[in-house]
Amino acid sequence: MKLIRLGFMLGALMAIPAHAAETGTALKADAIKAEPFNDARTVATLAAGDKVEIVKKNGGWLQVKSAKGKGWVRMLSVRKGEARKGTGYAAGLLGMASGRAGTGKVVATTGIRGLNEEELKSAQFNATELQLAESYATGKPEAQKFAAQGKLVARKFDYLSAPE
Repeated sequence: MKLIRLGFMLGALMAIPAHAAETGTALKADAIKAEPFNDARTVATLAAGDKVEIVKKNGGWLQVKSAKGKGWVRMLSVRKGEARKGTGYAAGLLGMASGRAGTGKVVATTGIRGLNEEELKSAQFNATELQLAESYATGKPEAQKFAAQGKLVARKFDYLSAPE
């Protein structure tokens, strides 16, 4: 389980290329984006059941090629491999959430498939992404001001010591 949590954290900081082209099927209609971001430009739209070739992964996004275009789709919108007859959208989501979809190597602690051991071994450190993640840190005064503006109730919280 620790390996899976570590994989999730590492996956948020780096892009991990797929080793071999995989196929997949759209579980639902979704936008194909130019970049792996919700606010990126939409280049095409997948319909439920559309076939895709998975090029690579980046966090919770898959870069795909389809008859409708190439771009990025949310990972939860695609089932790896062939679609199964008699299963609908809900069954596909339940399979992912239970870890029983596809090869059985699916982990859904936060609704995103975990990284397998092979992907973790091939991961590359990305200092720019780590720096970006660290830029979101805030101090106690800023947090208190934000809480006061939102009329949030204060709770005791032990802050981490400053890095050396």
